[in-house]
Amino acid sequence: MCGIIGYAGPKNIESILLVGLERLSYRGYDSSGIAIISDGELSYWKKTGKIRELEKMLRNLSIKGSIGIGHTRWATHGEPNEMNAHPHLGPNKKVAIVHNGIIENFSVLKEELIKNGHIFRSDTDTEIVAHLIESYMDLGLVQAVESATTHLKGSYAIAAIAEAEPDKIVVCRHGSPLIIGLGKGENLVSSDINAILPHTKQIVLLEDDELAVITPSKVTYKIINGKAITKKSQHIRWDALTQEKSGYETFMLKEIFEQPNVIRQLISKMVVADKQIKLKHIKLGQKDLASITRIIIQACGTSWHAGLYTKYLMENYARILTEVDISSEFRYRQMLTHGNDVVLALSQSGETADTLACLREAKSKYFKVLALVNVKGSSIDRESDGVMYSYAGQEVGVASTKNYVAQLVAMYLFSLHMGRIKKLISPQELAEKISEIKRIPDHIEHILAQTDKIKAIAKKYANSQEFLFIGRGVNYPSALEGALKLKEISYIHATGYPAGELKHGPIALIDSKLPVVCIAPKTHTYEKMLSNIQEVRSRKGRTIIVASESDTELPKYADDLITIPDVSEDLTPILVAVPLQILAYEIATQLGCDVDQPRNLAKSVTVE
Repeated sequence: MCGIIGYAGPKNIESILLVGLERLSYRGYDSSGIAIISDGELSYWKKTGKIRELEKMLRNLSIKGSIGIGHTRWATHGEPNEMNAHPHLGPNKKVAIVHNGIIENFSVLKEELIKNGHIFRSDTDTEIVAHLIESYMDLGLVQAVESATTHLKGSYAIAAIAEAEPDKIVVCRHGSPLIIGLGKGENLVSSDINAILPHTKQIVLLEDDELAVITPSKVTYKIINGKAITKKSQHIRWDALTQEKSGYETFMLKEIFEQPNVIRQLISKMVVADKQIKLKHIKLGQKDLASITRIIIQACGTSWHAGLYTKYLMENYARILTEVDISSEFRYRQMLTHGNDVVLALSQSGETADTLACLREAKSKYFKVLALVNVKGSSIDRESDGVMYSYAGQEVGVASTKNYVAQLVAMYLFSLHMGRIKKLISPQELAEKISEIKRIPDHIEHILAQTDKIKAIAKKYANSQEFLFIGRGVNYPSALEGALKLKEISYIHATGYPAGELKHGPIALIDSKLPVVCIAPKTHTYEKMLSNIQEVRSRKGRTIIVASESDTELPKYADDLITIPDVSEDLTPILVAVPLQILAYEIATQLGCDVDQPRNLAKSVTVE
């Protein structure tokens, strides 16, 4: 998972590439680098660590040029060190490339190239692409890139420059995203729209097996090893997102506090006149939606937890059999259809490799595919039969917060919509539920006001070696998500369990050193959760209980108590998510962890 930026034009190229990389840093931050052609000579700089390390290296240099490429890396093949950082060069250092994706047959290709006398400087799969391109350079850069791709198996987005043709960047893609930005006297390429928007809102989305030649004055397109094509550009209406922390210490904290407004905006997009749900981007008609008999949800990580929540809702409100699978597992099983089945893909970035692969596999077997994404114009957005947006805005922090809560709200509204279409929910009931969810942003603001209290709890438990999170029913996914948040940003081992499973193994872990986060708002499983909490207490487990404000019983069993406003059962996971985010955040900051860019993680998982 990596970020690519390329620029052709008259502006300060060093600044444009570095700022572009900063805006892409959520995609990878193990190392970064740039390559520029100036006065016909190829120069490159790369550095391990965050983008600021590369900036320090370049600070006192005077770099000129009108053609350049940059890259920020999340390591797959080869350790995150300077040797493996991008850009990678051919054997004669006359060609430089940056690459996102995985070349699955790189070992075979590398062995063949070594037999032909090639010497490699890195352990990466990417370097073999640079060697292949340079070996074909007598054909010209475009043909060299095309010839190199005929050897590649796997996924790739590639940007290449060469000393022999110093006026152009050649880019191509297969399975990894690339976006062209069209400016006036300048053109750009990137993995992500947000790196382009400060310069232009006119973009072209490169599709699989397409190639583009970028110069300052124009961009031309063709099919890889095929004919020339024309492509239409599109105008992006939303503004470039200024990556400022707005007074917050971190992006993650800023995004946690943005959640009330994110939900308000989402509801305004999906609800009409406080009584009707609209899904204008879902191309299936009401008759088609009403005929759905099974939904197969595909997702990874936090989005998978949102999918588990959706299962409860969809089966409750719409009586539709709903399955939830982790994409990286489901794609290797047989997709069996029973008639009117629909695959529903959930992804923040819309580029999640495993979910995208499942989507394509499903479409090849004639499933209809719906999607919920945050990024408009992403691959999953474009390739789905219908789409919903979470409208969370750019999420810079790697650990998802505001987008997760937006996913929960969007899926709640979608489930109500399906129930209404199937005539299982009356207009009056729908209006009442819409009225209640519109109060959720105010409830979250009330929870955010407890941050200092949660911070004190976090300080108390920050040195714990492990945590257990338990929940039941609709809040079992909340336990999984709470544990994941803590693992992601604090590096403390945490496990989420359905509370009913305690007696089937996990209860053996409980002792006086183990904090157990018990998610127990007032729901129909409340009495069962109360029993589970008593089981924890009887074994001297330390209980951090998340309860409803009106609860007078659970405080008796809490070592520490966090409360949420009283809401209907199916809305409790939306509120529960917020204090669990704050708890994880405050523990991580107590430990001095980088919450925005936790080790070994990248925001958009675009490789398998």
